[in-house]
Amino acid sequence: RSSDLTNMLESVINEGTGAGARAAGFRLAAGGKTGTTNDAKDVWFVGFSPDLVAGVYLGFDQPRSLGDKATGGRLSAPVFRDFMLEALKDKPATPFRVPPGIKLIRINSKTGLRAGPNDDRVILEAFKPGTAPPDNFALANGDPMGEQAIGTGTGGLY
Repeated sequence: RSSDLTNMLESVINEGTGAGARAAGFRLAAGGKTGTTNDAKDVWFVGFSPDLVAGVYLGFDQPRSLGDKATGGRLSAPVFRDFMLEALKDKPATPFRVPPGIKLIRINSKTGLRAGPNDDRVILEAFKPGTAPPDNFALANGDPMGEQAIGTGTGGLY
């Protein structure tokens, strides 16, 4: 991973609006961003792997709606996926490089706190030194879910 931004854009594919770009057999490290204009007249997905960047734009020459369910994640992301699978089919899966000082930490995707051993909603997030959620925290207002944790870290989920 080259940065926190790379990590955030990987999350778009792994857990977010671009999940249509990830499917069975998609073993590539990749990130991206979806887009949908007002009234779904245009949809797009721009994505990347460590080896290739591609953008997919869908829309009519004479603007009109692509339909009620048209989104970049639903229409453009699967096109990106199919293109990347074909374009990189003979290449080894290359991970993003983690820059010096960046730490990958297991985070509970609901709370934004460090994940515990029994958490089932775990994602890996990249943090610069001093920005990760603290190892220990005190709960505000006795919140048993830890959703209002107070800690010494300055960062969190994006």
